[in-house]
Amino acid sequence: MSYAIIRNTKLTREQANGAYRHNERKTKTHSNKDIDISKTELNYYIKQNELSYTKEFDRIKEKYNLQGHIRSNSVIMCEMVFTSDQKFFDEIGYEESKRFFRESYDFICKYKDLGEQNIVSAVVHNDETTPHMHLLFIPVVHTKDKNGNKIDKICSRDFWKGRNSYRDLQNAYFKHIKEKGFNLERGELVEETKREHYSVEKFKNITNFKETKKVLSNIKLELPDTPNVKDFRKLMINRDEKIEELVVKPRDELIQKLYTENVSLHKELTKQAELVNTAQILESKQLKMLEDNTNLKFKCYKLEEKLEDTEREFEMRLSNKAKDIEQEYKKEIKDLKKEVKYLNTVVDRFKVTIKKFIKWICRKFSYPYEDEIARDFERETYTNFDFENNFKIKDSEKNKSYFEIGY
Repeated sequence: MSYAIIRNTKLTREQANGAYRHNERKTKTHSNKDIDISKTELNYYIKQNELSYTKEFDRIKEKYNLQGHIRSNSVIMCEMVFTSDQKFFDEIGYEESKRFFRESYDFICKYKDLGEQNIVSAVVHNDETTPHMHLLFIPVVHTKDKNGNKIDKICSRDFWKGRNSYRDLQNAYFKHIKEKGFNLERGELVEETKREHYSVEKFKNITNFKETKKVLSNIKLELPDTPNVKDFRKLMINRDEKIEELVVKPRDELIQKLYTENVSLHKELTKQAELVNTAQILESKQLKMLEDNTNLKFKCYKLEEKLEDTEREFEMRLSNKAKDIEQEYKKEIKDLKKEVKYLNTVVDRFKVTIKKFIKWICRKFSYPYEDEIARDFERETYTNFDFENNFKIKDSEKNKSYFEIGY
């Protein structure tokens, strides 16, 4: 099971400058050999500082009128590190890891009513062995001055007041991160476990590995050249046999004992050297796997970006095409409406002209009734002056000319 890990460090002004150089990758050579500068572009901010940490501190202090007497050795900010093991990040994937760090950031913003305005910086590092977030904040407590007025005061001592302050932080963070859907166990406090974790490099220093290998390469497990006991016997004929018992035998036994102990020591040192060599090989393989994994994540991230860009481009092209078609239809409809309006005008004028023509015929040929001559014309020519009805024809007659006259 993976653990929810949160660590806090108090920083003075000088220490904050050091943290800034490390977190912002301001140095060309890093003391931390786990940093791979080729992957630094994978780092990202949840809240990016515009200035250095100390200048951001001065800006925030002035902007929000933060109180408190600050000396040169005072704690001006705290740095929290949020992380878990590589297995956890491999299982949840890139997008969920971003949500994990975002939820951790929101947790600190709300913890003890701190407020996001007091966050100096929050940067996620993906260029080291395991993803983690450095979050720096000003320890502000909401209190009252001597006159009872509400003030915001910079005071690390009061912010972490109480013997169980770190334990309370760990409990609150574990509860928050579990509620957000991350399957993690509660991390253990260093103060409780008293354990110290060593890197391979540190273990090599502790065990004096280089010197041990040098000793092993030069050591020779051979018995020293000593006179044979039988030779002593030849010299001791007719002499006191106590010389053999008190000098020769004890000396031979001591030499044999030292030889046996040296053999055991050699075996133990050889085992230790093999252990460290194996650890070095495993560490090298692990770093290679982590590098390959990070590269794959980066490639997936780039493919996702490319896919999103393609989708956006397709949607844009589709939208533009739909707009073009819509404009074409609108133009066509507008032209048709204009044409219909023109035809309606022609028809209306034609109706008026017909009526005038009928009246003219009646006067010309002294025909008594206009309606009667119209009925005679309709009856004899099978034509109807009601033009609207003329257009309501059957489907079988649609191919006929509307203006065809039959006699």
